[in-house]
Amino acid sequence: MRSLEHQVGNTGSKQIAALDTPPPPSRSHATHHLDLDDQKPGWRKFLAFVGPGFLVSLAYLDPGNLETDLQAGANHGFELLWVVLIGLIFALIIQSLAANLGVSTGKHLSELCKAEYPIIVKYCLWLLAEIAVIAADIPEVIGTAFALNILFKVPVWAGVLFTGFSTLLLLGLQRYGVRKLELLIAVLVFIMAGCFFGEMSYVKPPATGVLKGMFIPKLKGQGATGDAIALLGALVMPHNLFLHSALVLSRKVPNSVRGINEACRYFLIESGLALFVAFLINVAVVSVSGTVCSADNLSQENLDQCNDLNLNSASFLLKNVLGGSSKVVYAIALFASGQSSTITGTYAGQFIMQGFLDIKMRKWLRNLMTRSIAITPSLIVSIIGGSAGAGQLIIIASMILSFELPFALIPLLKFSSSNTKMGPHKNSIYVIVISWILGFGIIGINIYYLSTSFVGWLLHNNLPKVGNVFIGILVFPLMAIYILAVIYLTIRKDTVVTFIEPEKNDPNVQNHMENGFDQTDGVFELGHVPYREDLADIPLPK
Repeated sequence: MRSLEHQVGNTGSKQIAALDTPPPPSRSHATHHLDLDDQKPGWRKFLAFVGPGFLVSLAYLDPGNLETDLQAGANHGFELLWVVLIGLIFALIIQSLAANLGVSTGKHLSELCKAEYPIIVKYCLWLLAEIAVIAADIPEVIGTAFALNILFKVPVWAGVLFTGFSTLLLLGLQRYGVRKLELLIAVLVFIMAGCFFGEMSYVKPPATGVLKGMFIPKLKGQGATGDAIALLGALVMPHNLFLHSALVLSRKVPNSVRGINEACRYFLIESGLALFVAFLINVAVVSVSGTVCSADNLSQENLDQCNDLNLNSASFLLKNVLGGSSKVVYAIALFASGQSSTITGTYAGQFIMQGFLDIKMRKWLRNLMTRSIAITPSLIVSIIGGSAGAGQLIIIASMILSFELPFALIPLLKFSSSNTKMGPHKNSIYVIVISWILGFGIIGINIYYLSTSFVGWLLHNNLPKVGNVFIGILVFPLMAIYILAVIYLTIRKDTVVTFIEPEKNDPNVQNHMENGFDQTDGVFELGHVPYREDLADIPLPK
């Protein structure tokens, strides 16, 4: 397949090489193939690249997003819609950067991290990426358990246990037609979307309130900062960056500046469409929750539910549209949301382990291991705290994802802006400035919230002074390590070279690179970005 790295000459630089790629076709065949590609309509070319963005977008409709959307609407009305807007705009930017990185380098993010960083840093990044996958899996486990609780009155802790076996069942069904299964899941997820859109048209949230919440940033009220960070953590997930950079490698892309730029443009359009749908659904959920819970004629029972809103009690929001059947339809869609999002977590975990450690574990074994680890905290919390405790665990998992974001985001921003990694396909100065400003904005908010929340808790808890001193001695160094790690990743200079610039004194080489031809024995032949057979068996939607 592909080697890791080797020394180039005596310059001391490192280069990642693609080995064992299939021999290029003859020149006549290459020219004919290129002509056929040029004659294809634009929409036919676009359809060839559809799949990775929509599969990644499933993660933006998982139970974790629904939980944080519902609580943000119930607690703050429409005031946090601007977080959803900024979060999904930022998600579109970084997801497109992840896709561009994979297409341009022929390797996904975890493989580049392994080649670039020292061994200790590499293993730390791998461990953090695995924790991110587990944190993303917790809402899926609890969401599925809530759905089983609503449908069959199964205790939440028993539903958590059952969820571990449902994953094996899901993967077993994929053998009989994965695309049909994914289509069914997508239909069920959009049933939930249709329900919220229908409820939205019934309760008629004020357009001015929705627009103000979307475009005027506010952080008023108790817990607004925490809910905003949870929203960002649910929307911008670090494991999605590893996933998207790998999924695009299952598509064959011409190895030319024009071909790669065209592929990047199609992947951007596809991601934009997928995330726009996700944005509309998230806005609908927040708007319905905010409108219903702020109504003047709210019954005491519904008011109590709004004050402690979670996935297990949110079905009352849909009663206006579905009446008595609201619980069943909501539970089916919630179950579908949890199960469909396990697909993204499964592949992300597989690519992270393969990229950092070069370990290719069987899909079912990898999924079972990840879900088993995720079940442990969910099971403990659901037994001790019941449904309310499990709902709070979803918020905590979303915040963990937000705090872990720099350790995937900073390498992505640096690699995609590097001449040595991307060559002519590196980010423009505008994208570099915007992505770094947004990235450090989120990182700064995380550090501020972490610091102020912890200091506030130390000052107002009921522990003895000795306990507070001991906790402070333990936690403050960890916070300092977190900040130093972010600074290290930001200022460290990249050393590994993945792009070789053609000889500038040979205009033929430059011209043929632009048009996607490689020179073999004096004959220029059509080349392709190295095709990843190890990623080609991913069941992507057609």
